[in-house]
Amino acid sequence: MTELNAAMVERYRSNFLKEVEANVEEGEWVKMCMQCGVCAGSCPLGNAWEHTPQKIFMMVRAGEREAVLNSDAMWMCTSCYNCIARCPRGLPITHIMHGLAHYAKRMGLAPKEQPTAKFAQLFWDNLVKKGRVNELKLGISLYFMNGFSEGIKTSLKMKDIGLGMLKTKRMSPMEMLGGHGVKDSAGFQKMLKKAQELEDKRISGSTD
Repeated sequence: MTELNAAMVERYRSNFLKEVEANVEEGEWVKMCMQCGVCAGSCPLGNAWEHTPQKIFMMVRAGEREAVLNSDAMWMCTSCYNCIARCPRGLPITHIMHGLAHYAKRMGLAPKEQPTAKFAQLFWDNLVKKGRVNELKLGISLYFMNGFSEGIKTSLKMKDIGLGMLKTKRMSPMEMLGGHGVKDSAGFQKMLKKAQELEDKRISGSTD
């Protein structure tokens, strides 16, 4: 258990709903869910979820902290916003699910081999280097994230798409030498540093 996770367990003992309200984006809306199931019925991946959104909200209110934060359910959300558009109470379900995923990762409880979580980290690591995504390096990282042999198979399967990106100049072999970035790289890094300082301050304030 990470130090931060242990602190949160102690601070919000037996009150996971309060923890979610205080630390998860739009978490204060969870208590408004009336368990109608419209979100689950509207989700294009509804059949693939370990726990549908309304079940996740019920589990939060029931205090099932480990079961929620260890689940891969939040990582299944594709941000189609069908659930928000159709929710009778207008709950920001998509934001809450992404917020729970982010919180689970921060607590060190997100599933280690969850593919969406792995891709999200690869995307972030790629983006923060120069402020713009290097499509070639990101694609290679994505294809080979599950090992060399799997990467070769995936690369061969996606070769036509790769060639199409090369022809339309959406990707260049020269990106392996560095790639494009924002004009003010130093300013971009300062912005990221300041954002991290603000986030650290917010987190420390919630655990005091």
